[in-house]
Amino acid sequence: MKTLAFVDASNLFYGGEKSLGWKIDYQKLLNYLKSKYNVNRVLYFGGAEIYKFDFDYLKNETIPIIELEKYLTSFLKKEGNKLSEAMLLLLHRHLQRVRFYLKLQEFGYELYLKPVKLYEQEDGSTKR
Repeated sequence: MKTLAFVDASNLFYGGEKSLGWKIDYQKLLNYLKSKYNVNRVLYFGGAEIYKFDFDYLKNETIPIIELEKYLTSFLKKEGNKLSEAMLLLLHRHLQRVRFYLKLQEFGYELYLKPVKLYEQEDGSTKR
């Protein structure tokens, strides 16, 4: 019998880290799920900021995370001197998130990532 575990990034973040202050060790979580529940596969669902990265929902079921890392790194090298300090910090944080996902993949999680949706407000700003 195959057993799968479905991990939702939002629930872990908002339900554990943000509200309770828990830090989650994702390697230990994976090992726990495998040993305690004999899980064969752990599917991790989350989102990533992609900026102008070319992502096609019809061709890809998940963001190609290695390509996104290359894109963001290249974007920072090319456009970094034109960006504000706040934008650089934001891009750096999003690149760290991408590298976190790469680490999860290395641990053995199967990633299912979608672009974070942004909504434009009446004042011209965006909201997640």
